[in-house]
Amino acid sequence: MSEKTRSRRDAIKAIGAAGLLGLAGCSGSGDSTDTPDSGSDGDPDDGTDTDGSGTDSDDMSSVDAAFIYQAEVGEVGWDRAHEDARQTVEEEYDWVNTEYSEAVAAGDVTQVIEQYIDDGFDVIFGTTFGYMDPMYQLAPDYPDTIFEHCSGFQTRENMGRYYGRLYQSRFLCGVAAGHLTETNTLGYVAAFPIPEVVRQINAFVQGARTVNPDVEANVRWTNQWLDPQGVTQAVNAMTSNGADVINNHNTSPAAVRTAAENEAWAFTYTTTMAEAGGDWYGSSATFNWEEHYRPTLEAISGGEWESDAFWGGLESGVVGLDDFGPQVPDDVVSDVETKQEELINGDRTVWQDTQFAGEPDEFFFNEMQSYVEGINGEVPSN
Repeated sequence: MSEKTRSRRDAIKAIGAAGLLGLAGCSGSGDSTDTPDSGSDGDPDDGTDTDGSGTDSDDMSSVDAAFIYQAEVGEVGWDRAHEDARQTVEEEYDWVNTEYSEAVAAGDVTQVIEQYIDDGFDVIFGTTFGYMDPMYQLAPDYPDTIFEHCSGFQTRENMGRYYGRLYQSRFLCGVAAGHLTETNTLGYVAAFPIPEVVRQINAFVQGARTVNPDVEANVRWTNQWLDPQGVTQAVNAMTSNGADVINNHNTSPAAVRTAAENEAWAFTYTTTMAEAGGDWYGSSATFNWEEHYRPTLEAISGGEWESDAFWGGLESGVVGLDDFGPQVPDDVVSDVETKQEELINGDRTVWQDTQFAGEPDEFFFNEMQSYVEGINGEVPSN
């Protein structure tokens, strides 16, 4: 089956605009009255295969699925991770047809969604936080269309939400960082001071302090999801002040490349960025969105889909860890693998031995606004 795609040019035609405004954001969080859960993500109990090997097309109803991205799909980063997952399910299931729109600003997404609905699409995947309110407003008007929103906090009867517990992977990167640092100083280039970002910073530093209690970390805020120039300046400043390990919350390889140029270990997120880091590459906390898209599409096909709040962790496969860089010692890799198994098996939590131990999911998803021990300064007001 040939792959169908809807390019930026097609998106522009669909909304009848002279051009689309490019937003840099890729994800986020906010205040919530809806608590995420770690239960079923819509996987039908009908005997269908969910292990990625495909299903018998005779038993499955066809599904037309649209994926909408806020930025142009590059070689790495947030939108790349979703696009890789879209391609995976398109290739694995002969009963799934997909299209995508890229570089769609939040202010333009309503028209793009309505065009997909007019074209008969069964499900719309909105892959950035900025799409939440438009999707929430549209859902009641189109009860026969399924809406799936990534990273937000609102649901309706025909609108689910999904995200991954990437902080678990950040913790594992922190374990490696705690072993690798020689100055005991970490640097973190952060985007916006929202719970999603704060919990990932906290998890990274807590992972490092689990194996090296002398570690301290400094955070610099860019207030942008995509700001290569600002990130480069931030990394240069932190390495000049003694940081020999850098992590970031930016959807470009700028932080990784700049850290490597300063001979500092580079960690990142969303996809691999090993090429940018070279010998100084540590690893990346990665998303594997196909692990959510597979069961969701199967549930839709089997008529078993229900709105939910999926927040899967390492055990679900939605989040993971990239291969370590070529210079990361084997004993460091081994310790990370041990702690990863402990997290998956429930023998360890990210937040044990912190002031956040025992807090409910709602707190971590929506309310975390302070640092763990070892991070200098305070979280700015947003």
